[in-house]
Amino acid sequence: MKTLELLESLHLKQIYGHLPECVNSIHQDSREVTNNSLFICISGHKQDGHDYYHDAINNGANIIVAEKQLEIDFNKSAFILVPDTKRAMAQLINKFHNYPSSQMTLFGVTGTNGKTTVTTLIQKLLQRCGIKSALAGTNGFQVDNKKYYTENTTSDVLTNQALLALSRDQHVRKVVMEVSSHGLAQGRLWGIDYDIAVFTNLSQDHLDYHQTMEAYGYVKGLLFAQLGNDMSKSKYAILNQDDPWSETYKMATSAEVITYGLHKNADFRAFAINYTINETTFTLEYPDPEGRVTIAINLLGEFNVYNTLAALAALYADGNDIKTMIHFLPEISNITGRMEKLVVNAPITMYVDYAHTPDAVEKCIKTVAPFKQKRIILVVGTGGERDREKRPLMAKKASHADVVILTVNDPRTEASDRIIRDMEKGMLHDDYLLISDRKQAIEQAIRISEPGDTIIFAGKGQENYQIIGETKHPHNDALIATEFANSKFQRNTD
Repeated sequence: MKTLELLESLHLKQIYGHLPECVNSIHQDSREVTNNSLFICISGHKQDGHDYYHDAINNGANIIVAEKQLEIDFNKSAFILVPDTKRAMAQLINKFHNYPSSQMTLFGVTGTNGKTTVTTLIQKLLQRCGIKSALAGTNGFQVDNKKYYTENTTSDVLTNQALLALSRDQHVRKVVMEVSSHGLAQGRLWGIDYDIAVFTNLSQDHLDYHQTMEAYGYVKGLLFAQLGNDMSKSKYAILNQDDPWSETYKMATSAEVITYGLHKNADFRAFAINYTINETTFTLEYPDPEGRVTIAINLLGEFNVYNTLAALAALYADGNDIKTMIHFLPEISNITGRMEKLVVNAPITMYVDYAHTPDAVEKCIKTVAPFKQKRIILVVGTGGERDREKRPLMAKKASHADVVILTVNDPRTEASDRIIRDMEKGMLHDDYLLISDRKQAIEQAIRISEPGDTIIFAGKGQENYQIIGETKHPHNDALIATEFANSKFQRNTD
């Protein structure tokens, strides 16, 4: 892009040195810099990009953008001083990619639990209708059936805009994104023009970062406030009527509000719910002269009724035919890592779930409790360097299971024994084990299981790694559990 055209997006700036005619790329990581690129110095939590501008210049950057004065040889690189490099980055990268989100319909889904399921449901249903779509979140970024790895649930500004531009250039019409509280608080979503914002629920999580539930809740509300006040554009807020925080988000947005729920009057309401081990059925009422229909989904538990309602309400806001969407719902068998039933050659039932909050742990146990034949064995963990107050609450909710194995999700640099001892303080019965090594915990759960038992592996879901120290090591709950269960019960039959 022409440099002068790109810089038009910044009003407050001071330019030093000779500007190159064009900018080929924009980076915030000096290691990714290539020739004729622009490098933005970002002050992060662990590192300050201002310390790496020399590396960026040596790698080919011929424009450095910073928020403090730097000593730069103007024969090698131009220098642009701005008040706030994070805001400048959002402006520049949007201009560089020609504002991709304004050229597609953007769904944003936020909440403590359910984000992955709701976004996946929306995208899968769009695909069933032949609508080219993209999905961004915990499982990476997916354009139709091609997946791209991303570091976080909500990517950084540069990655978001690059992936949105990739989607637009591949003629994607709809993009569905998980929106995390960290992403909102850190401005990673600046420049994304959402059309439909969805709220799932709010329960305790991430208080190591947000400090209080009030701060956590208000950060989530940024998604709805950022829908804006331009009434010439159709914008919608999809809110869980049964969650008290929805009242706050109604006040935060000027967009049209569409509600869903089970227990209060809502635009999309489910009742006459029936749960079985293989499917959930319910009657749906929604805004239509013939808006009452019975639905069957291959997803388990009350929380998945909420997730289905949220997805249908969002698709309704987008103008899709709800009857068509309902027709395709039975084709969606499961969501990877979300109460995912593992296929094993064994007389036990095993599920992998991402449950990493007290509320989610309680719900996954309650989901299978009505159908248990013998015991429910729960393997559950929390992460190192995260909210310590949550740890005993996790164990308290885990106590609803007959047998509990307390373990660790990602120890990071914290001692694993400290993590599980913190959890242990919340246990309400004595039938539990402390096994800090997660692989050993999974294997022990299967080792002590008997025919008819149900095992839930909670906390990691579909993740294929475990963070030990500052390194990601290969780890997959489903793979470990499947291989060990098949091996154990095969030996028993030999």
